[in-house]
Amino acid sequence: MLKPLPPRTARLLGCSPTPAWPEPAWVSTARNSLMAYRRLGPATGEPWLVLHGGPGGGCQPDLLQVFQPGRHQVILPDQRGAGLSRPRGRSAGNHTDQLVADLECLRLELGIERWSLLAGSWGTVLALCYAARYPQRVARLVLRGAFGLCLAEIRGLLHPHPIRERAVAHHSDWPCAPLSGMPRVLAKMEQVLQVGAPRAATVRLIRCWNLLEQGAALHGMWRSLVHAASLREPLLASSIRRSWAQLRRKRRQAEAGLNRPGIRSADRRGWQKFRIQSHYLRHKGFLRPGDLDRAVGTLARHGLPSDWVHGQFDAVCPPGNSRQWVGQSQALQPGLARAHWPVAGHLAGEPAMRAALRRAVKNQPVMA
Repeated sequence: MLKPLPPRTARLLGCSPTPAWPEPAWVSTARNSLMAYRRLGPATGEPWLVLHGGPGGGCQPDLLQVFQPGRHQVILPDQRGAGLSRPRGRSAGNHTDQLVADLECLRLELGIERWSLLAGSWGTVLALCYAARYPQRVARLVLRGAFGLCLAEIRGLLHPHPIRERAVAHHSDWPCAPLSGMPRVLAKMEQVLQVGAPRAATVRLIRCWNLLEQGAALHGMWRSLVHAASLREPLLASSIRRSWAQLRRKRRQAEAGLNRPGIRSADRRGWQKFRIQSHYLRHKGFLRPGDLDRAVGTLARHGLPSDWVHGQFDAVCPPGNSRQWVGQSQALQPGLARAHWPVAGHLAGEPAMRAALRRAVKNQPVMA
C-alpha cells in the first residue's frame, strides 16, 4: 500500500485526505463464513461498494481518497477468505458465484436498494459478474485496470523477467515453465500453499510472489514517470517519483529478506492472500470462456453506465482489456461506456490514477 499523498499535492490533484479507517463489522454468509466490511459516510449518502483486487487482497484505506466524505456512503468488504473475513485463507467453497452471493447478502443486510461499484484489478471480474447477475441492484460501475483472466495474462503475472526479476527467476523455490506449462505451475503452487500452516518452502514461495507483484507495479510506475517527465508535467512527475521511490525501498527490503529464516507476520498475511489467489488463478476465476464478454453485453442491454479507468503503462493487466470491453459496450449502446487513460501503472494509489478515479466517481470527464 502506498502512503497517502501530502495534503498540498492531494489538493492540486483534486484528491481528498484519507478519512479515518473504522473498525470492521461482520455479516454471516453461506458455509459458516463471516464477511468483514467497513462502512463510512452518511447513511443517506450515495452508496458505493468497493471491491478489492487480488484475489485474496483485502480492502485498504487509500481506496477512500476518491470519495467525498459528506456525499458518499462507502462499503468496503473483504472478500471470502481475504483480509479479516473468516475463516481466513480458506479455499473450500470459495468461488466466484459464492463471492457474488456474499455481496448480495451484504446488500440485503445493509438495506441498500441500489449501489454503484468501484472495483480494481481482480475486483473488476467480480464487479462484472455481480452486475450481470443483479443488474437491477447496480446504478453504475467504475472499473480500474480490468483483469481478463486469459492464460497469457496469468503467465505475465507469474513468469519472472530474467533481468528485472533475477532474484525470483533463479530461485529454486519458484516454479517456472513455458506458456503451455502454466496449468502445471499453478497446480504445484496451489499444492504448496494449501498446507495447514506455512513451512519454509511455502514462505519462500510467498516472498517470491510478493517480489513479482512489486516488480510489475514498479515497472509500470517507472514508465509513467518517464512519460510524465517527457510531457513536462513537473507536479505529476514529482508525485510519481515519490510513490515509485517509496515502493522501490519497500521492494529492496523484501528482496534482502527473501531467504531470511523464520516466519514473519507479513509471511502469514501473504500465505492467506496467495493461497486464495493461486486457487482462483488455477481455475481461471471459475468462469467459462466468454463469460466476461457476456457480462459486458448484459450491462449494455440494461443501460448501466460504466467508466473504465486503465493506466497507460499498466504492467499487470493489459490496457487492451478495457479497450476491448469499452468498444464492445459502445457497439451495443453508444455513449454508455467511457474510457480513461491516466499516466499511471496498475496501482490505485498512484497519483494520476487516484485523481482519475475521483473524477470518474464524480462522473466528470477525464482528459486522456
